[in-house]
Amino acid sequence: MGILIVPAILAPIWYVFQSRRPETKLLGPPPPSASVVVTTTDRRDVPVELKGIGIVQAYNTVIVKPRISGQIMQVVFTEGQQVRQGEVLARIDSRFLLAQLHQAQATRAKDEAQLANVKRDLTRLTDVSVKGFVSQQLVDGQRAQVATLEATVKADEAAIENTQVQLDYATVTAPIDGMTGIRMVDVGNVISPSDAGIVVITQIKPIAVIFTLPADMLAAMALGQAGGPIPVEVFDRDDKTRLAAGRLALVDNQIDRTTNTVRLKAVFDNADNTLRPGEFVNAHLLKTVLRGATVVAKGGVQYNEQGPFAWLVRADRTVEPRPIVVGPASGEWIVIEGGLSPGDRVVLDGQYNLHPGASVRLQARSATASDGGGSALSVP
Repeated sequence: MGILIVPAILAPIWYVFQSRRPETKLLGPPPPSASVVVTTTDRRDVPVELKGIGIVQAYNTVIVKPRISGQIMQVVFTEGQQVRQGEVLARIDSRFLLAQLHQAQATRAKDEAQLANVKRDLTRLTDVSVKGFVSQQLVDGQRAQVATLEATVKADEAAIENTQVQLDYATVTAPIDGMTGIRMVDVGNVISPSDAGIVVITQIKPIAVIFTLPADMLAAMALGQAGGPIPVEVFDRDDKTRLAAGRLALVDNQIDRTTNTVRLKAVFDNADNTLRPGEFVNAHLLKTVLRGATVVAKGGVQYNEQGPFAWLVRADRTVEPRPIVVGPASGEWIVIEGGLSPGDRVVLDGQYNLHPGASVRLQARSATASDGGGSALSVP
């Protein structure tokens, strides 16, 4: 009977000790490393640009109008043709003007004959007046007649020149080098100087771009300092494709107070006819060049509530969020003014899976990844 009592007493004691034993935690495998693409910071010269939206304008635009009235007999140019200054564009009926020219020439010949005759009479009267056969008054009258006819001949010459000019106007020529537009009149129509014109010629070699910038930016640039022409580049509406490179030609002499902007004019050679009047473009004006700046691809810069930061890859392949100070951007690069040094490894793609101290596995950059031209690392 005593033997059966011992297990009954020991059972509760065993249960108490078992309940007080510490629980054993099951340790699972470590979390997997995050797969990321890494780029390195670099040191390079970075151009700092000011950007503005502009519109392409012809360097010169001329509406070709006739200077005389008449019927158009011939149109020589074709629409869209490149013409040179002085090249014939159209011809106006000039037969009436040609007849006027012949008439003026005949009048001059008649007056010249009369002038020659009165000059001979003056010579004879002068000879006999010395001998006292004629009065001095008669000689003076003859001399006045000679002067009158000389003036008449000069007037005839002026009339001939005027008619010749009108006759030259019958041949319409290009006043500038440029490209012709749509023809505004056809052969056979009677045209006058008050009409709309014959054609519009636009000079596109060179060509101009008018764009605006905030006035405060121009004050910081100190435009007008001696330093040579300021480069200007224009890009398409998406601001990705470079269209042409030129130089700044003019800064407007007044600021628009309603928008606090100022207009600028840049000139481009446009040798390949890339720019056309009326086209909207993005103008990039070179402000300065930062020499030896630390840069990183745009994809490596992240932002949170505290500001910009980058995921820095340490030597043990763990990451930390490094606060950085960013400067201006140029193309696909961003200048780093503080927080990183040249040669630091920064996560370019795969940041969303990271946390401080996370282990990472470096992968090669895929063909579709955008690193802005930065160098991606592939480490096995």
